[in-house]
Amino acid sequence: MQVQGEEFARAKAHEVDISPKHAIEIARFIRRMNADDAIQYLEQVVDLKKAIPFRRFNRKVAHKRGLVKAASGRYPEKAARAYLRVLASVKKNAEYTGLDTANLKIVHVAANRGRGFDSFMPRAMGRATPKRRERVNIEIIVKEVE
Repeated sequence: MQVQGEEFARAKAHEVDISPKHAIEIARFIRRMNADDAIQYLEQVVDLKKAIPFRRFNRKVAHKRGLVKAASGRYPEKAARAYLRVLASVKKNAEYTGLDTANLKIVHVAANRGRGFDSFMPRAMGRATPKRRERVNIEIIVKEVE
């Protein structure tokens, strides 16, 4: 997304060690939300009070109580903590550029798969199993609304 002007603030996190599927579902959920509402909701996700609705990656995902317009969901705590760090950063960036931090709306959220790291897990009898650690790049852009 091309951002022009001073009414926007941006924050990025590169190569975050979280699940790409969880990051994509959280990005879809918090898009077009108020930044303070998103922070409040994600803090409740970390406390296991509210669930993130899973719409795309929802095969064999159980139903969760309290979800609206979605049946299945999860509590991605680790990914929610990463998003909370990025949201805190974007609020500080908005404050630095002179925006009112109480009226910030999330206009763009992107969660892209980053580099994967290949390694091996030692097993019994001298064998090894390959494993791959996934990384995620997160970008959030907010705009001041009246």
